[in-house]
Amino acid sequence: MAEESQDGQEKTEDPSQRKIDKSKEDGQILQSKEMFVFTSVAMGMLIFLFIPEFAVPGMKEWGKLFQVESKEQLSSLALTRLYQVFQIIIIIALFIGIPLMIVSLLTQLAVGGINFAPKAAAFKGSKINPIKGFKRIFSVKGLVELGKSVLKVVLLVGLAALIIYLMLPQLLQISHGSLKSALEVMYYAFPFLIGALLTALAIIAAIDYFWQRHVHVQQLKMTKQELKDENKQTEGSPEVKAKIRRMQMEKSRESGKQREALDNVSSATAVITNPTHFAVALKYNPGEVGAPTILAMGQGIIAQQIIERANEHKVTVFRSPLLARALYFTGEIGQEISDRLYNAVAVALAYIYRIDQGEPVEEPDINIPDELTFDEFGNVKS
Repeated sequence: MAEESQDGQEKTEDPSQRKIDKSKEDGQILQSKEMFVFTSVAMGMLIFLFIPEFAVPGMKEWGKLFQVESKEQLSSLALTRLYQVFQIIIIIALFIGIPLMIVSLLTQLAVGGINFAPKAAAFKGSKINPIKGFKRIFSVKGLVELGKSVLKVVLLVGLAALIIYLMLPQLLQISHGSLKSALEVMYYAFPFLIGALLTALAIIAAIDYFWQRHVHVQQLKMTKQELKDENKQTEGSPEVKAKIRRMQMEKSRESGKQREALDNVSSATAVITNPTHFAVALKYNPGEVGAPTILAMGQGIIAQQIIERANEHKVTVFRSPLLARALYFTGEIGQEISDRLYNAVAVALAYIYRIDQGEPVEEPDINIPDELTFDEFGNVKS
């Protein structure tokens, strides 16, 4: 049965990547205490097997602590021997501690990965809440932990009793033999006992790992509402996404229309540019009724293509940044220009007509209404 959230909805959906990342930030990762116990005991057993290799040199070093070469050393002997004892203790600690630390890191890396979460170290009042503490004790998780503890005691004590019973004849002979024979018996009996206990711990560790994995996955699962809310936060609401798609489609259609209009540049009267960011191709026949018409217009690459085609077909290109932007942001392809730009366009076309006739004319000042002075992003300049 799926776990329920606080609002009563069942957590049936797999966790999103955002939920997984947030759980790691909070220190909520897969862990298995029994797996740590198993790997630590296994490494301890491996270290024990190498002890004979270092026992003889170690005993010699230990024996030197009780040797006195001369009477003159008596005054400083205690301090020297204390220093040597500390050295031996540190070497033994490193010999045992470093392998255990490495195997602990590797175990966590294999189980749930190594994760540093400062939030997990922060104080939480719920941890000292007695009511929640009782709930944790008498929850399903608490009962499972109790079952694991009982299973661990039964398996370990039972196996240890069985091994000792099987080896009891040899163990009873220890008192009748020499110290060497006693050590040999213990050297072979101890690994056998530890090996059997390791087998039991491996079984418990496997059970604990799969249980902890199940609990971890169930805790991370989300309700359909949580998944929907998260999608809204990360990707936006459906209304916003629909509006973005409409804008993208409109932009795509506009871009396609601009590319199709490039073939009309050859029949244009003039091209107004900004100088290369915007380009608007205008068509006007003197004496005809109506205002100039926009044959083609574009921004960026399309603007460059309009200019190139205008140069190919000997169409005059006139540089007027404010007028080019005003025409681009207020006009549409195939439509007449805005009536508010009649005067500015008339001045520009008159100038273009006269220079096309070869007359030496100074470039005019073209005035654009304040409400039509756009920047390159279509915003009215203040």
